[in-house]
Amino acid sequence: MTVKMSHRPGNSQKQSIMYQDRSAIILLVEDNPGDIILVEEALDTAGIKCNLQVSTKGEDALDYLFHKTPYEKAVRPDLILLDLNLPGKNGFDVLKELKEDDDLKTIPVIVLTTSTADFDIKTCYKLHANCYISKPLDFNQFTEIVRIIEKFWFEVATLPNK
Repeated sequence: MTVKMSHRPGNSQKQSIMYQDRSAIILLVEDNPGDIILVEEALDTAGIKCNLQVSTKGEDALDYLFHKTPYEKAVRPDLILLDLNLPGKNGFDVLKELKEDDDLKTIPVIVLTTSTADFDIKTCYKLHANCYISKPLDFNQFTEIVRIIEKFWFEVATLPNK
């Protein structure tokens, strides 16, 4: 199974991202183990406690979102961090299917990828990505981006009720 639950260990120095009276659920769709660890460490370094779900394949992310076997009881994420370079169905395919579904298209999708190609950026916005961020190489910059994502999407923006 490629979707795993990763809880941020609670301590007094971590801020819980709360959404609708519970910890926020973030779905990370990323196939690179190093980048998965980077996101987890950035959340930890930023002091952010959330329920992080990880999918390493586009097909598995869509199965999770559409509650297909074995994810019938999967909880709808509040935010999706999506890489473009995935095995099988790539990030473009995932974004397209997600944004075509009336129930799922309201979930904010942040494309978080290494690509800076103008074609990729334009294509993602045409497919209704909510945001496109090129991953910085510097860990401190990456951590700051994670903080900004958290602050904007869970403190500033108003998300729709499920």
